[in-house]
Amino acid sequence: MIRFERVSFRYDGADPDAPPALGGLDFTVPEGELCLVVGPSGVGKSTLLGAVSGLVPHFTGGHLTGRVTVAGRDTRTHRPRELADVVGTVGQDPLSHFVTDTVEDELAYGMESLGVPPETMRRRVEETLDLLGLADLRDRPIAALSGGQQQRVAIGSVLTVHPRVLVLDEPTSALDPGAAEEVLAVLQRLVHDLGTTVLLAEHRLERVVQYADQVVLLPAPGAPPVVGPPAEVMAVSPVHPPVVALGRLAGWSPLPLSVRDARRAAAPLRERLAGRTPPTVVGAAGELLVEARRLAVRRGRVEALRGVDLTVRAGETVALMGRNGAGKSTLLSALVGLHAPAAGSVRVGGAVPHRTRPAQLLRRVGLVPQEPRDLLYADTVAAECAAADRDAAAPPGSCRALVAELLPGVPDGVHPRDLSEGQRLSLALAIVLTAGPPVLLLDEPTRGLDYAAKSRLVAHLRGLAAAGHAIVLATHDVELAADLADRVVILADGEVVADGRAADVVLSSPAFAPQTAKILAPAPWLTVTQVGDALAALEAAQ
Repeated sequence: MIRFERVSFRYDGADPDAPPALGGLDFTVPEGELCLVVGPSGVGKSTLLGAVSGLVPHFTGGHLTGRVTVAGRDTRTHRPRELADVVGTVGQDPLSHFVTDTVEDELAYGMESLGVPPETMRRRVEETLDLLGLADLRDRPIAALSGGQQQRVAIGSVLTVHPRVLVLDEPTSALDPGAAEEVLAVLQRLVHDLGTTVLLAEHRLERVVQYADQVVLLPAPGAPPVVGPPAEVMAVSPVHPPVVALGRLAGWSPLPLSVRDARRAAAPLRERLAGRTPPTVVGAAGELLVEARRLAVRRGRVEALRGVDLTVRAGETVALMGRNGAGKSTLLSALVGLHAPAAGSVRVGGAVPHRTRPAQLLRRVGLVPQEPRDLLYADTVAAECAAADRDAAAPPGSCRALVAELLPGVPDGVHPRDLSEGQRLSLALAIVLTAGPPVLLLDEPTRGLDYAAKSRLVAHLRGLAAAGHAIVLATHDVELAADLADRVVILADGEVVADGRAADVVLSSPAFAPQTAKILAPAPWLTVTQVGDALAALEAAQ
């Protein structure tokens, strides 16, 4: 169905001495298979997906050598509109795909463009609303939806056309665990029941790798891919989910890809760990920096928050979790004054956010939004970093050093829009961190980050917490919450339904438990690092 033949690609204006964006691609994706594209941030995964839809090179520009064919059509001679009946594409940024104002209209638009009969359109819209859990949102304005809800609408707008090939870039990155499972179940149904060929790139491999028929690993920019069965590729991949990391640590063979398979192999490991528990880490109880009391916020006709109580002290890291639309992003926005309370009160760093001038508030609190491009205005990475240094009155080079720490290898002269989603996020994080605000708010901070980049981010945030900063992050990444947070606060329908020590909250909820906890339950192990440290201590004691 999809065939890459000796494909290489270089963007216009790229450094001629640097490796190409893609190099030496030569593989086939058969009809009716789910193929997973993996690799570090910025390695070319989105470029590879764009080559299938024809966006590369017809829309992006650049020089493509070799040949990409989809259902027998050569993408060099067929523009994206000539592939639209065969290939459906959802990129990392769903907002860039929307052309209508409401959910139902968006689901119907693609079929209208292809001349699908009205009676068929109506049936497909209803089927898609049910498949993706969007029925209650059918009349809602797209602009009023949460990021995860917008992601589901973007996927649904492609599914209604019934493409033979579905290309998805980070399809679950903005989804809560339950919604991600629903989307992946839909993809499985398309693959197994309808013979749809699915090509997707995803950093949260713990969600998808067990469903893949084939994995394409891009190890480095311009390097030839490693293609093969998931277990074989994961055994050598530099990016891999916790279940694979635990399997490597324990020496399991064959390497498990799912929690179910890992639990079957985990009995000897549980015996080795019997009687041991991970160390209890308690965040510092410093000065009260964030305080919300009976906070209520309205967004249009929707009561987004109701009676929310939240306190965060210096040195504490709090993870906000809950399903899409629960109010996590709204709460972060209220903490920086973007939403005035309809009732209750909120104070951050001693100030009332919505009544404080932005220039003064920036010294107290910094927000990294879901869309990092909202913070990026300059033409180059170097210019963004220089502006951040000036705004924060920081020594020159401070922001650039943070970028190099969070994501090494980002060139100074590249335009921010040419960065991958993970690279843009790292740049936005560095800009906010340059000011060193006492309170740091992060909305989906690991979206688009590979495991190595996420590890670097966690290390940096731990350093900030140790230095007395208060960190509040809204996330669907259960592995991040288990690894980093002191407390977890779960929101549902705008209300706090759980607030407690991270280990207690995530272990009591199957939806928010990390893979290691599920594999080694009932023992309270949360991360592979904890298990590795315990095994090392056992070996040292022998």
